[in-house]
Amino acid sequence: MENPPPYQPKYVMLNSNHATNLRPPPQRRNIPRYHSNNNGKSGGNGCLRCLCCCFCFWLLLFIFLAAALFALYSALQPEIPHYNVDRFDVHAFNVQPDFSLYTEFVVTVKSDNPNMHIGFDYGKESSVVVTYRDSPLCSGSIPTFHQPHHNISLIPIVLKGKSEFGSGLQEALMQNRNTGRIPLLVEVKAPVSIVVQELPLRQVTVLINCSLVVDNLSPNKKAKILSSSYQYGVEL
Repeated sequence: MENPPPYQPKYVMLNSNHATNLRPPPQRRNIPRYHSNNNGKSGGNGCLRCLCCCFCFWLLLFIFLAAALFALYSALQPEIPHYNVDRFDVHAFNVQPDFSLYTEFVVTVKSDNPNMHIGFDYGKESSVVVTYRDSPLCSGSIPTFHQPHHNISLIPIVLKGKSEFGSGLQEALMQNRNTGRIPLLVEVKAPVSIVVQELPLRQVTVLINCSLVVDNLSPNKKAKILSSSYQYGVEL
């Protein structure tokens, strides 16, 4: 039996003399792996960048809106309308057989709109009440109408009512009649829509308290307004 061929080495090394070297090469070293020490810092940086972007966006949006509102305000130059009672007419002021008091007044309100680009729509569900010493005498409502820009309108308001007229009110009214100074309070509550260049905006409720002093309340006679003072308010 022939002998098997000699074992052939897997690695053959050649030296400078082209001689074979049967020694195997040294074992390959494993390349060390380097682990990151960030411990999630990259995710935190991403969230911070996102928050900064959101903050910058809202800041720019706020600046843009503020600039737009300032430009609109400068262009429109809005002003509050001026109101005052121009005329106070007494059509009826009669004591009834049951000692109640029937009154009928016509109060003419002067509305001055100084705005050049803003008008006003006076809507329904308004109310006007005239009181004497906290006792209601008569009531009514403002007619619906549109007041254009840069306009002065006279608004006649018809007020009617029947109220209790006790001895205390009779004595106080007689004293005021003798002195020629009768204090009255006109309370106005009116829904008003702001109109900018024919475009109606939101509606607000205008509140006006007008304290008047007139010289008489005789029927079918114009009462002279001796003094007046006004308080204004707005409900959004």
